[in-house]
Amino acid sequence: MHPMLEAITHLGRQLLTVAAISFVIFFLVRATPGDITDYYAARGDYKAEELATLRKDLGLDRSPAVQFERWLAHAAHGEFGESMRYGAPVATMLAEALPRTLRLTLLSLAVGLALGIGLAILALTWQRLGLGALIEAINIWSIAVPTFCTGALGILVFSIWLRWLPIRGQMLLPVLILGLDIAGQIAKPLYEELKETTRSGFVRTARAKGLSAWRVTWRHVLPNCLSQVIALSGVILGGLVGGTLTMEALFSLPGLGGLTLEAILSRDYPVIQVSIMTIAAFIVLANLAADALLRWVDPRLAKVSRQ
Repeated sequence: MHPMLEAITHLGRQLLTVAAISFVIFFLVRATPGDITDYYAARGDYKAEELATLRKDLGLDRSPAVQFERWLAHAAHGEFGESMRYGAPVATMLAEALPRTLRLTLLSLAVGLALGIGLAILALTWQRLGLGALIEAINIWSIAVPTFCTGALGILVFSIWLRWLPIRGQMLLPVLILGLDIAGQIAKPLYEELKETTRSGFVRTARAKGLSAWRVTWRHVLPNCLSQVIALSGVILGGLVGGTLTMEALFSLPGLGGLTLEAILSRDYPVIQVSIMTIAAFIVLANLAADALLRWVDPRLAKVSRQ
């Protein structure tokens, strides 16, 4: 198959995945008992007659199939409706929240990559430091301890006990927590890959020329392991969205996570729908970008896929 046609086909499959997710989410949120009128009823904001009128005005009295048909017709023209709670266009709310989430995501990824790659290189170059045990510990930490628990512990220690950082609105702790989690996922597999590469013939030749261990690692070993880093980064970036949303909710950061959580609590269907679709689209784009970068770095992968 021609590379361009293959790329278009792959993109089409990913877009169909996002469309299928939007379909499932639409009916799942409506299968949950209650809607936004129940949220208002619990607060005592409206009388029963007013709630019935509101429910009719919002189209919630119609069947889910009819609601989905109306939503799909508007979405096809780029119109995602208005928030049932605030009356603001969902697209505007998303445009305000998404950049903040992306900033937290990219900062966390940068810290995680720097820490994970740095630890792996230091452990390989200066083995006397015993950093292999530290890499193992961080890896186990990233697997066993959810970021939400680490965030709660960070608030308890740094915000309540030591009072060094505010509880709400600060990004330092979320970035460090997510970065440490990412480092644990990258450092161990990269360290193992680096050790395996050092057994290659070209590395032994470089050492025989008298090059230092640091130079051998940077100029010969690490470049041959870049595909491992890129592949891991693509997977991590997709999963990082969930961790970012958790941190936003925990530290009251005004991003996509807070917007989604608030929409779920108030049964704000249009906001829930678009938020989850955005998350799904971001994961798809992250995987596509990682795959394209991986094929550019290692053209052999593209040849294998066409065979």
